[in-house]
Amino acid sequence: MVRRFLFFFIAIPLLFASCRQEEVLIDIVKTQVTQPSFSDVEGFYLLNEGNMGNNKSTLDYFNAREGVYYKNIYAERNPNVVKELGDVGNDLEIYGSKLYAVINCSHKVEVMNADDATRVAKIDVPNCRYLVGDKGYVYVSSYVGPVQIDPKAPKGAVFKIDTLTMNVVGSVEVGYQPEEMTIIGNRLYVANSGGYRVPNYDNTISVIDLDRFQLCDVIELGSVINLHRLEHDKYGRLWVSTRGDYYGSESGVFVVDPVGKQVVKNIGVPASDIWVDDNMAYIISTEWSNITGDNAVSYSKVDMESMKVVDKSIIKDGTDAKIKLPYGIAVDPISKDIYITDAKSYVVSGTLYCFSKDGVLKWKQTAGQIPAHFAFKGKLKSEK
Repeated sequence: MVRRFLFFFIAIPLLFASCRQEEVLIDIVKTQVTQPSFSDVEGFYLLNEGNMGNNKSTLDYFNAREGVYYKNIYAERNPNVVKELGDVGNDLEIYGSKLYAVINCSHKVEVMNADDATRVAKIDVPNCRYLVGDKGYVYVSSYVGPVQIDPKAPKGAVFKIDTLTMNVVGSVEVGYQPEEMTIIGNRLYVANSGGYRVPNYDNTISVIDLDRFQLCDVIELGSVINLHRLEHDKYGRLWVSTRGDYYGSESGVFVVDPVGKQVVKNIGVPASDIWVDDNMAYIISTEWSNITGDNAVSYSKVDMESMKVVDKSIIKDGTDAKIKLPYGIAVDPISKDIYITDAKSYVVSGTLYCFSKDGVLKWKQTAGQIPAHFAFKGKLKSEK
């Protein structure tokens, strides 16, 4: 289990963190990390989650044209925003000309200009989790209920935001504690976790008809529980990850036929985060076990056409031995450079690593607390 925002209700012993000396956020820091590059990818934003309850979510930017990394840019670009970015940055996407950041425990979606990260709007969404954009709308998954373990926690919802007015224009009830979403045609698929209702996790994918914006189907996955990541491939198949139950049911990645509503393949690797690029799934995992009291770390690359693991060691130069808790992953759609973040202890600044497509370290840089979510900027949209 690596997602910091769930630790308190799955009994992972992180209470000691409150006794440590916490870092104080600093102003923007500019660092030359590599040589300038002039591909269609101008750079990327990196959202740092920040430890829950400390209001330390921050936003960084890597300018590829300059080869410069800018740490903690949001406060400088938005000096009049009270409490700055907020508490727990949970997702980040560029859709159209806007940058959308889901700030989970601040119950809001921050909307910024993608060019300079200046605020455009703040949209209130309770206990929001992830987002995806399509045809002029942004869809946000929400736990709806308060942030707490509760066997009677309510079902979650997907909120629909009009990107012209920046208003919520509708919502649909889905499963318990919904997480990531993906869109195929006019169908929005939602992975439901049931994390607040532990040990009674959810095992369903909710299907929403976007034309009518109504729930039109539910895909039940049997023993595949506590769903988290959700992607799709070029063949109309869903790729869903499970966190398991942190005991006998392990984390994994499963391929689902949404038409036949059944699992067609168990990929056989655990997953904390997945990035899709050129029909390849890059997967990292920091799998927590309540039995061993430890994390099992892995890095995998999967061919989505054959559904076969083609590499179980995407870092080739031994740098993986220095990464304590791999947390986020992204792949540059042009250069194929691989970016991996290390959350370390969750209460100190993490590290961003840049590897070549061959898995050799090119540069590294200190980021914010719990660096996690990427959004590439430029003419070519990322696959995420």
